[in-house]
Amino acid sequence: MWAGRRMEELPSPAFIVDLDVAKRNTQRMRERCWELGVALRPHMKTHKTLEGARLMTGGTQRKMVVSTLAEARLFADGGFDDILYAYPLPFDKVEECAILAERLDAFHVLVDSPEALALLKERPLGKDKRWKVWLKIDCENNRAGLRHDDPAALELAKAIAEGTTELSGIYAHCGNSYSCQGVPEIQSVARATTVLTLKFMDKLKEASVACDVSSIGSTPSCSRPVPEMAKLTEVHPGNYIFYDVQQMMIGSCQLEDIAVRVLTRVIGHYPHRNQMLVDCGWTGLSLHSLGQLPTGYALVEGHADLRLVSMTQEHGRIESTTGKLDFAKFPRGSLLRLIPYHACATAAMHPIYYVHSQGHVVETWKPVRGW
Repeated sequence: MWAGRRMEELPSPAFIVDLDVAKRNTQRMRERCWELGVALRPHMKTHKTLEGARLMTGGTQRKMVVSTLAEARLFADGGFDDILYAYPLPFDKVEECAILAERLDAFHVLVDSPEALALLKERPLGKDKRWKVWLKIDCENNRAGLRHDDPAALELAKAIAEGTTELSGIYAHCGNSYSCQGVPEIQSVARATTVLTLKFMDKLKEASVACDVSSIGSTPSCSRPVPEMAKLTEVHPGNYIFYDVQQMMIGSCQLEDIAVRVLTRVIGHYPHRNQMLVDCGWTGLSLHSLGQLPTGYALVEGHADLRLVSMTQEHGRIESTTGKLDFAKFPRGSLLRLIPYHACATAAMHPIYYVHSQGHVVETWKPVRGW
């Protein structure tokens, strides 16, 4: 019902995706990987849609990363295969993983503890299959995974490579790149993560543990790759399909690379407090991240002097950063475009994405929700 309609006709708040920019972003990432000589296994957690997955896989419908089984089921039902569930194996979801592993040509799981591995070995697969298991290592990211220099990591890798499981890959996330400021810092993290991952691969080789795949990833590190990454097998960035203000501030992209906006309308004028009200609260944008932006929770496109100072569930308050707000410039009902700080968090707030080209809706994408 929305195809061909202008952006101005959409009900607000609306999450809009510039299809031309998203296509350009995904093409550039494929080109970077081709130049490096590494495979691209894109992460789907930012958009969680079949359409976005087709763009990121270049139409092959193979090699992807997911963070929830809801995503995995969506893509499996949509004809995708070679799916890595890159989340430390939840103990309550082994049977769901087994169903996918028996159904697909290649469904991979990830572990970082002997207890998780034991659950897999207690549930052998049918159809003459073995569990495809990746080991998560921590290369100074300090989230999930065994530390790269922990002897227990090598011991777990050995255990994975035995019996009803096989060691399919080593996975490291350089999420510490999100604290960087500028390209040199991003590349320093990318280089360090690559070096530590490759050192771990050398340990596997010395211990005669078979494993052919080394994979690191984050959108900053893969947007600003270093030559050392050519020694890896794969990379697994995700946010790059959309990018966002956070990525721009880090140094991953430029403003023109950000493919998403949230449309909102002015619904109230309050001169006594020098504020206007818009119909986008935190349920349309998320609360990420006032402390990081001088303009508040988002950039207001084309209005550097406006600041989104606060939000309730369904309302946002906007002020001027330069003095008295000129309410005549923003009559009630006028449309503003918010550029989100974090595209993943903002996309998660919307049940439908309005995808446009040249200002007109060309299609709608429906993301999967749940876990």
